[in-house]
Amino acid sequence: MLISEAYAAQQRELHATGTYGTVGEHFGGLVSQIVDRLEVTHLLDYGCGSRMSLTKGLKIKPGRKLTYQGYDPGAGREELATAPIPAQMVCCIDVLEHIEPDYLDNVLKHLQELTEVVAFVTVHTGPAMKTLPDGRNAHLTQEPIEWWLNKLTPLFDIQSLQKTDDHSYYMIFYAKPLQIQTVEGEKAAAQPIITEA
Repeated sequence: MLISEAYAAQQRELHATGTYGTVGEHFGGLVSQIVDRLEVTHLLDYGCGSRMSLTKGLKIKPGRKLTYQGYDPGAGREELATAPIPAQMVCCIDVLEHIEPDYLDNVLKHLQELTEVVAFVTVHTGPAMKTLPDGRNAHLTQEPIEWWLNKLTPLFDIQSLQKTDDHSYYMIFYAKPLQIQTVEGEKAAAQPIITEA
C-alpha cells in the first residue's frame, strides 16, 4: 500500500486550495537540462500534484518529443491516480517528506521499480509551512539528509547531491541494475538479452 484512504482525503483537501503542490515548477529548468542531456523521451512526475506544476517550468528544446506522465493518488484527480508505468526519468519533487511514515519504504521501492534510467528527487528536512486538515505538519517525515541517503542509496546509485537552502536538497540518481535470484539462491544483476536479426 502506498497511501491510506484517510490520508488521501486530507491530501485532496489541501490540493483543492490551489496553493499546494507548486514546488515542481521551480525545478523545471534543471529537469529540462537532464531531459535534454540524457535524451529522455518519457518522464514520470511522481506525486505531481493536482496542478502538475513541473509542466509549467519544463523548457524542452524545439523538436524534442517528451511524453509526460503525471501520478498522484492524493491529488483528487482520477486520471492522476492511475497506476504509473516505468519511465526513463522519474521526478519526485516535494513528495517524500509528505508520505505517511508507515508507507515510506513502499513508496521508495515503487520509485525504484518505476525508474528505468534516472531519478530526480527532492527532500525537505524540516517542517512545512502548511498543516494538514487534522492539524499535523504537512511534512510527516522531518529527518536529516543523512537519514534520507540511508533510505535511498540502497535503491539507487547517487550521482549528485545539492543543498538548495537550509532544509532543502535535490539528488540525481541512476537506476541500479535489477537483482534476480539464481537457481543457487545467489543474487545476480539482470543481464540484457541481446538477439541478432
